[in-house]
Amino acid sequence: MRQKDDAGDKGKLIVVGLGYVGLPMAVRAVEAGYSVVGVDTDDLRVKRLGACDSYIEGIGDARLAAAADSGRFRATTEYEDIDGLDVCVITVPTPLREGVPDLSFVECAGRSVAPHLTPGSTVILESTTYPGTTESLLLPLLEQGSGLSAGADFHLGYSPERIDPGNPDWHLENTPKVISGIDAASLRRIEGFYGDIVERTVPVSSCRTAELTKLLENTYRHVNIALVNEMAMVSRQLGADIWEAVEAAATKPFGFMPFRPGPGVGGHCLPVDPSYLSWQVKRLLKRDLRFIALANEINDNMPDHVVRRVTRGLNERGKSVKDARVLQLGLAYKKNTGDIRESPALVLARSLLALGARLVVAEPHTDAYLVPLDITRVELTEAEIRSADVIVVATDHDAFDYALVERAGAYVLDTRNRCRGERVEIL
Repeated sequence: MRQKDDAGDKGKLIVVGLGYVGLPMAVRAVEAGYSVVGVDTDDLRVKRLGACDSYIEGIGDARLAAAADSGRFRATTEYEDIDGLDVCVITVPTPLREGVPDLSFVECAGRSVAPHLTPGSTVILESTTYPGTTESLLLPLLEQGSGLSAGADFHLGYSPERIDPGNPDWHLENTPKVISGIDAASLRRIEGFYGDIVERTVPVSSCRTAELTKLLENTYRHVNIALVNEMAMVSRQLGADIWEAVEAAATKPFGFMPFRPGPGVGGHCLPVDPSYLSWQVKRLLKRDLRFIALANEINDNMPDHVVRRVTRGLNERGKSVKDARVLQLGLAYKKNTGDIRESPALVLARSLLALGARLVVAEPHTDAYLVPLDITRVELTEAEIRSADVIVVATDHDAFDYALVERAGAYVLDTRNRCRGERVEIL
């Protein structure tokens, strides 16, 4: 990273991908003194950023406006204004397509950025991926497109994102940042950059180790959520309360970390990241990671388990799920966010619709244009609650009035343990 004399201008940063990871990075970098160009293929996102209209929880309109007013931030759908970049951070999606990692967004970003690299430039990949991606996929693309040599002419490394949308305590600045480089010089430059952005950096010995770190973190969560979900499926038949058991176990001061059940897992990490690891191990080592396969099976089956509970609960009340009015609370995969990517609540809603339920959904966080057209959205009112044959708490947003749900609901199936009462069943 080329050093600037003016402490208020630490260099030019390009952020490719302005979603939940990229936008916080861009805004924080402006606050740290960088001039930032954010590139995103979504024209609507770019227009909203131009109007200082944030679509990311944790980045309020006022903070976005302050970045824009500094004169050091702009968003674009083109790469024409990224010449002279000092640092480029790639934060594009890496979805699964039929169980196979899709790195086309990383490839496109690499090809697009490469012609703009100059000696001294630094490129950092943050997108979740399998070990080896930075060096075996991104590095050759950058070298081919730039005519420069990685290490000798430009710096390259990997730093896994650790964004937790909706978390009021942990955010980009105060979450320790794992960093790596393809060589010692790259690591030093990357550590210098993130030292301006976050409170603490955690260097590791290689890009492959950093890539594995991200997969290990989320596989750990995925497997433990699957364990407690499986416990939830049998605890009611055993006459036990899984939620109370988790809280009681959490009082043990060693050897236990609480994970809580729910209707499945969602978002850009848990349903995807462990499969990246198992895919790479299968491809290279011809081995199956059995814990991941079992966790996928259990967590993927949770929406169906909830549907079975709804169907049985309605039957016990003399009703059929077909033509029943179902009020579902939440579409997002996580409370207090609008993110519906890979959301089990979305799977649940579509499963109920497929069975003929008259489904309506209350979702205060998700932008209207992101809600699928086959899902009817309503406000959570007493009238809606009283007209429902069953209320399903799928996402436990704090904005919901759970006391009203408990008081006015005829039958509540709560997958998040926010309601209690004689007309409430918990997962």
